[in-house]
Amino acid sequence: MGDPWEQGHEQVVFCRDRASGLMAVIAVYDTRLGPALGGTRFRAYPSKDAALQDALNLSRAMAYKNALAGLDHGGGKGVILGDPVTVRSEPLIRAYGRFVESLHGRYVTACDVGTVVADMDLIGRETRYATGRSPAEGGAGDSGVLTAFGVFQGLRAAAQVRWGAPEALAGRLVGVSGVGKVGRALVPLLLDAGARVVATDPAPAAVGAVAGLAGVRVVEDTAALLREPLDVYAPCALGAALTAEVVEGLSAQIVCGGANNQLATPEIGDLLHARDVLYCPDFCVNAGGVIAVADEWAGRDRGGYDAERARGRAARIFDTTLAVLTEATETGVTPDTAAARTAERRMAEVGGLTRIFTGLP
Repeated sequence: MGDPWEQGHEQVVFCRDRASGLMAVIAVYDTRLGPALGGTRFRAYPSKDAALQDALNLSRAMAYKNALAGLDHGGGKGVILGDPVTVRSEPLIRAYGRFVESLHGRYVTACDVGTVVADMDLIGRETRYATGRSPAEGGAGDSGVLTAFGVFQGLRAAAQVRWGAPEALAGRLVGVSGVGKVGRALVPLLLDAGARVVATDPAPAAVGAVAGLAGVRVVEDTAALLREPLDVYAPCALGAALTAEVVEGLSAQIVCGGANNQLATPEIGDLLHARDVLYCPDFCVNAGGVIAVADEWAGRDRGGYDAERARGRAARIFDTTLAVLTEATETGVTPDTAAARTAERRMAEVGGLTRIFTGLP
């Protein structure tokens, strides 16, 4: 796992509530741009070390994502250890909410893999620092829809760079691995753009939701999907989807998906570049969801969540992705390097303003 002390985080909190069985980690990577914002993942991790490392990796990615999206938020992430199907309970979720409250606004949470809007409503009964709540509670609801919209905008930018126009997705074969929250919402956008889709997911219900759509073909698993003559590969499940083995056999000219931390190791970005595969950095294109919950958070003082305003901001992911891919080409670096540099530049330059005292509230 490496030394957690050397990974640059401002704060890591271990959460334990014996009565409910809660075991969780909250990692705050950087707060120079504002309070750390990032979802809570609920997963049966193979070990406590794996859960900790996931929290560390995801919180760092959230800092970059928020910076690239132009948000006044730093990066944080929470992970709850356990199978959400078997151990989720109201006491456990609300206990987690009390730990979020104990950070006094340094971390604002939202949904992620394994958590749902109903969980955020429960967390919101224990802390004001919960977003992604239901519309009935004044929230944005399922942020996966806007995440998919942002991924689609990133893919349109990649199509312009690789094939000359955003509309060049028409007729292309896109492989979507994972059709849960984000992948399921991405598929109709691809179909409307004239693309053909081959999809897979281990959950029968998820596959069933897209299997009947015209233009969609379902395959058994990701290995079968990757054997298809893909033009685009869209990883939309868990991280580390891009390994050396996957890249070596990849037919796709573009990789653009909704999953977080898609590169199994940093060196995978170089392998993609060497094979002339255009990679859209995940923390650049999958920011639609955090844009939604950031609007909900800011909307507390301005009339609540505004779906049109959030969608307009998510549409700018096209421009952000195009700028990142253009900079990568012009400077000869990989897209993930170009995106990281852009994010780090904003964190340093804009975040540096926090050194200036702006007066009492």
